[in-house]
Amino acid sequence: MDLILPTGESYAHPKLCFFHVVFKAAALAFYILSALFFDSFVIIFVTTVLLAALDFWVVKNVSGRILVGLRWWNEINDEGESVWKFECLDQESLARMNKKDSWLFWWTLYLTALSWIVLGIFSLIRFEADYLLVVGVCLTLSIANIVGFTRCRKDAKKQFQAFASQTIASRFSSTIQSAFSIV
Repeated sequence: MDLILPTGESYAHPKLCFFHVVFKAAALAFYILSALFFDSFVIIFVTTVLLAALDFWVVKNVSGRILVGLRWWNEINDEGESVWKFECLDQESLARMNKKDSWLFWWTLYLTALSWIVLGIFSLIRFEADYLLVVGVCLTLSIANIVGFTRCRKDAKKQFQAFASQTIASRFSSTIQSAFSIV
């Protein structure tokens, strides 16, 4: 069953798009509604952070790969320095990616972070430092994915431009060589 949009287009991966949104919504909804059902800050903190961590993992390892063809991770090298690693599908595969899937991926990534910022402002206004801690952890996870995928997308564009420049230069060079070999 495809999820059909008003424009007549459908998502290529409707189930993944659904779960991509649901994990984000679950963390936000639980944080917002939990005060109605629980008096324990510990339950609210642990459950909200767990839901946000699940969202982080799903976005980083599943939906990022499938919906936009990108993957990132961070390693510590032998000198103890943090090194970002990026993986991207080839340009032909990226060009075939569903635009609606990609749009959903990027917009929900940014809107989730914006939502956590708004909730953080409310926590500041109400002088609830403990709830600000929950928001801070969730916002950090959201921003880590934004930074990782944005840097990955920029790295992919650089690699494509370098490949295109190299291909054009080699074709130009072979054309010049074949022109002089005729003479």
